[in-house]
Amino acid sequence: MSKEFDVVVIGSGPGGYVCAIRLAQLGLKTAIIEKYKTLGGTCLNVGCIPSKALLDSSERYHETLHSHSTHGINVKGVELDLSKMMKRVQNVVDATCDGVKFLMNKNKIEVFHGHGSFKDKNTIVVKNEDGEQTLKTKKAVIATGSKPTSFPGMEIDKKRIISSTEAIKLKEVPKHLVVIGGGVIGLELGSVYKRLGAKVSVVEYADGIISMMDKELGRNLQKVLKKDGIEFYLSHQVSQVKSDGKSVKITAKNMKKDSPLELEADYCLVSVGRKPYTENLGLENIGIQLDERGRIPTDGHLKTPVDNIYAIGDVVKGAMLAHKAEEEGVFVAEQLAGQKPHLNYNLIPGVVYTWPEVASVGKTEEELKKSEIKYKKGSFPFKALGRARASEESDGLIKVLADPETDEILGVHMIGPRCADLIAEAVLAMEYRASAEDVARTCHAHPTYTEAFKEACLAATENRPLHL
Repeated sequence: MSKEFDVVVIGSGPGGYVCAIRLAQLGLKTAIIEKYKTLGGTCLNVGCIPSKALLDSSERYHETLHSHSTHGINVKGVELDLSKMMKRVQNVVDATCDGVKFLMNKNKIEVFHGHGSFKDKNTIVVKNEDGEQTLKTKKAVIATGSKPTSFPGMEIDKKRIISSTEAIKLKEVPKHLVVIGGGVIGLELGSVYKRLGAKVSVVEYADGIISMMDKELGRNLQKVLKKDGIEFYLSHQVSQVKSDGKSVKITAKNMKKDSPLELEADYCLVSVGRKPYTENLGLENIGIQLDERGRIPTDGHLKTPVDNIYAIGDVVKGAMLAHKAEEEGVFVAEQLAGQKPHLNYNLIPGVVYTWPEVASVGKTEEELKKSEIKYKKGSFPFKALGRARASEESDGLIKVLADPETDEILGVHMIGPRCADLIAEAVLAMEYRASAEDVARTCHAHPTYTEAFKEACLAATENRPLHL
């Protein structure tokens, strides 16, 4: 016997579970389907949450070894207990996933564990080890997320040639970790193991790291990470990654010099991107064809070609970010309830949780130049900020790009301490179309990191920062 719902959400990652909560809040009878035994998807189980927990633990260890003495704190006999560190990470994951389960119960959302696939546009079959169950629904939301991808010649074996999923669960600190890909995930996990004592080498196809962000941020981050001991091989194309079970050999070519590169390591992290996870969803049964990049096509309302089915998050176009998926989940839920929500993709911030942190929102300098849009800019270095000096965190800067006529903020790009949090002020300002002067004339507490944003806005407004 089938169960009937107003909306069924397939996938319980940040996009899916947030969408389900908002649907339930708006009075729609909602169900959510999750393939695995725990809720939360990639982000909570093997992505955002465990990686940030590991970043925090590794930073504490690194500071204890290298930074505390600067503050007059002398520590001896420091030992790394990696298994205990990993246990703490798992405890964080478990608590977070349990929190999602609590929210499902609180909002009376029925949870089905198993693989969901469409029989037709109003019928979804959920299969698990106990059999199968049929759900009838008026509307459906696909939120199945993404999974790591690799290129030919660097196939992941999950032992020595690993993805981010395996990297957050290693039972030993690598002697030498080669990271293929200088993007967010590769740099974050590379930073973790560098802090824990590994030699880390990053091989990147592009001529800079975090290449999707403002170029100045990439240059600054590379400078700091190189100072910390991470090796970079930019403009290198990897042709082969081979493992003999105990070690890995990476073969690449410097595309600028046309010279070969060979690296040997005990682990190789393949971090060259992610691809939408749409396998066995039964899309062929409802007439949905994927685009050239394996994504589900949607219109401006995130509706698929099938009139009652929507898709959000990593399975549709746009940045693969948990908070982007959440915003899309709320956007779809409110539409289905008859509301008219708003979503501005230009104001979805991007963050890299290395140290220093990197964050960005709006247009980059490169994008403005390419579009021939005039702009003015102002920047302020953290080394000129009292709060940063007090905390020995003076690397980095904040850069503000603004319209030369209206002074409206067009983009904000920052690298430095707590930038993952600081970027929210820039997003809020831009959401309300604030000018650089609006922020510059807003009182910021002293001493704080946020003063750097005010000073950068002063620099953009009249080139008159107060502390530079």
